[in-house]
Amino acid sequence: MCGIAGIINHHNYDLNNIKNSLMHRGPDDQAIYVDNTIALIHTRLAIQDVKNGQQPFHYEQYSIIFNGEIYNHLELRQLLPEFNFRTNSDTETLLYLYLKFGEDMFARLDGMFAFCIYDRSHHTLILARDRAGKKPLYYSQMNGSFLFASELNSIKNITQLEINEDAIQCYLRAGFIYKSYTPYKNVHKLEGGTFLVVNIDTLQTKTQKYYDILQSYTDKTPQAKFTDVLHETEEKIKKSVSDRLLSSDVEVGAFLSGGIDSNIVVAMASKLTPKLKTFTVKIDGLFDESSLAKLAAQKYQTAHTELQISIDLNRDIEHILTHYGEPFMDSSAIPSFYVSREAKKSVNVVLNGDGADELFGGYRRYVPMASSLLSQLGRLSPIKSWLPKPSQKQSPYNYLHRLISMGGKKGLDFYLSATSDIYEDVHCFNDGPILTEMNAFIASIFANTQLTQLSKMLYLDFNLLLFSDLLVKMDIATMANSLEARSPFLSKYLLNFVPSLPDNCKVKGLVTKHILREIAKKYLPPELINQPKRGFEVSLKQWVSIDLKDKIYDSLAPGCYAENYMNRDFINKILRDNNKVPEEKRAKILWNLFCLEVWHQNELKNNYLR
Repeated sequence: MCGIAGIINHHNYDLNNIKNSLMHRGPDDQAIYVDNTIALIHTRLAIQDVKNGQQPFHYEQYSIIFNGEIYNHLELRQLLPEFNFRTNSDTETLLYLYLKFGEDMFARLDGMFAFCIYDRSHHTLILARDRAGKKPLYYSQMNGSFLFASELNSIKNITQLEINEDAIQCYLRAGFIYKSYTPYKNVHKLEGGTFLVVNIDTLQTKTQKYYDILQSYTDKTPQAKFTDVLHETEEKIKKSVSDRLLSSDVEVGAFLSGGIDSNIVVAMASKLTPKLKTFTVKIDGLFDESSLAKLAAQKYQTAHTELQISIDLNRDIEHILTHYGEPFMDSSAIPSFYVSREAKKSVNVVLNGDGADELFGGYRRYVPMASSLLSQLGRLSPIKSWLPKPSQKQSPYNYLHRLISMGGKKGLDFYLSATSDIYEDVHCFNDGPILTEMNAFIASIFANTQLTQLSKMLYLDFNLLLFSDLLVKMDIATMANSLEARSPFLSKYLLNFVPSLPDNCKVKGLVTKHILREIAKKYLPPELINQPKRGFEVSLKQWVSIDLKDKIYDSLAPGCYAENYMNRDFINKILRDNNKVPEEKRAKILWNLFCLEVWHQNELKNNYLR
């Protein structure tokens, strides 16, 4: 696991500044390689071939820098008998695969990756990113140069960027920035399942998609007995866990919560690694899952650690949020940062359960999508304005109220009501070009007659929430602490298989993640199997009303940056709590605005110091 960066026409940039900005991603070794107009930068967290895995790796006219892990790379070496390997590193395997198979290499890879291959003979750079987009890669073309890096902050550190106001508007309404966009003009994210070819002489670029999970949703598996499907799913999860556990030259641990995703991972991993190190976080003021996690830890006799953490938000909040380089409002980023910091004291690599919900159908919103309930409740949408607004997030009435509201909406309005639900039914935005593009994408998926309603929502969540929010959260929270996180549920075997399963394998009646819960019966104590989806639950109401109240209110004083996107009267009403917005929604709005202000204040500070 590493940090990578590079520049075509680098002479006006401080390369050491870029290297230093990525040091937390690679504290074990750092390198700057310069060849004429090309500069490649690599910072290494040594996981595979600790002694010989330094980068860049050079072979003939090629050089490669790589962030990530290829879990099946030793197996793939059997396809490359014509090459004499000098290391045991997956970096070398990756380069030779490209030389032999070109873009056909991607179908063979199981891993998480962002890499750059420099081809001197053809004067090109090839940038690529894994299927789901676990490993980040940002790029920009400006002032006669082409730049790329693992983090936005690395690009920001060496050049002044212009804010893209359409992207900020997208963040405010959706809670994340859509697909390839960033908060800056001329700075883009390379999307998951995509590679980019750059002509070094002209800086012309060509982007090509090599993977789209949509294909797996349209290619339905032949009808089979549920017991056979159950067995095949279990075997694919086992392989995914095994590959991520064993492809490491350093010890691998695991995050362990009270949910079935991480518990299944730990159960399978513990059969391969006796005394597997597992970590559960206990954070003051958050839901405590430690008693549930302890059940699996005891059953499998893991070397279990309960991390008791007292968070100091007033001291740490700006430090945590500014690591993201963009306005980032997922509040579970805060506990994720703390648990990563503590786990790093014991291991360099952890397994987690990321991706299971978006593949297997783990959220409550999937239940009405898998039945006719939503369309039936949609007929009640005209009476929504007469209904009292819900006051508690987890109440059945809140769930019913949201369903009735969603039933009368389409496209972007429907999707955001079902997911982030920040300003829906409270504040109207004039959607700019990015939100309009997002709306068209969502509408095109809902119009796809080859997909079931459930598949449509799962596909959208994979491309939107998982890519732009959840994977970003985990990458930054772990790598800010020099910790690598591996996600077995995002293996190529599961990504290519699970979408093709019938809906009732994922959601059956009111039961989410049906097939995973059936697998869990074989591995887990009964108390764990029917636990509801929680994630890292935080009390935003307490944060905005007590713990961070002064900071938030000060940041949203007259003249704040948010006034560029909404009127002062609305902000005042939210602050004074006199516009009858439900408490949870009000807290979410204030948190959304506060995270924007923290990011913008950091922008002003950096521009002043530059």
